[in-house]
Amino acid sequence: MKYPCLVVDHDDTVVNSTATVHYPCFVEYVGKYFPDYHCTLEEYFLKNFDPGVVPFFRDEVGMSEQQMAHEQEYWNEYVRAHVPRAYPGIREILWKQKNSGGLLCVSSHSLKANILRDYRENGLPEPDMVFGWDEPREERKPSPHALYRIMERFQLKPHQLLMVDDLKPGYDMARAAGVPFAAAGWAVNIPKIETFMRKNCGLYFKTVPELFAYLF
Repeated sequence: MKYPCLVVDHDDTVVNSTATVHYPCFVEYVGKYFPDYHCTLEEYFLKNFDPGVVPFFRDEVGMSEQQMAHEQEYWNEYVRAHVPRAYPGIREILWKQKNSGGLLCVSSHSLKANILRDYRENGLPEPDMVFGWDEPREERKPSPHALYRIMERFQLKPHQLLMVDDLKPGYDMARAAGVPFAAAGWAVNIPKIETFMRKNCGLYFKTVPELFAYLF
């Protein structure tokens, strides 16, 4: 093991969820409540990449705080009925990390219950700690709060963790905590995202097997 603790994002890093669950839900929701707003799947990925989901919904779509809360309830119901599948090869990475005596933690914008369900449904090992949308807003990614809590609980130094994420909020989170970051590039093929990640992240993996080879 290169890293005693692997901290992974969930959506589009471990499971293929934006294209198969979140974007279809978003299209359905705005079709009902914001019919004048439209965006493609690629645009949806880009808005989630930067500025992130909350500024995207607030400033781009035009949702109020109350409307964002309603959208979250709508999304929760949709996600309960749709289980995304793990990317081929992810199961082998996560199980090898755990079976080698390493720690596995999750930092995501999905709800903790949905993350744990996806892990069970996909035959993935149970994470040691999970930080999701349930956390107070000021402690959610891109806040480094989760990384600090992981390091405190397991008495780890920043260099002993690796954060793996497909989007900029994960990169910002890791950078703020001084934790090494690896960009997951297998979910999308969008030049703007790939260019930023390759330039800034130090570690960029276009495929899951590339990450496996690096880690082990």
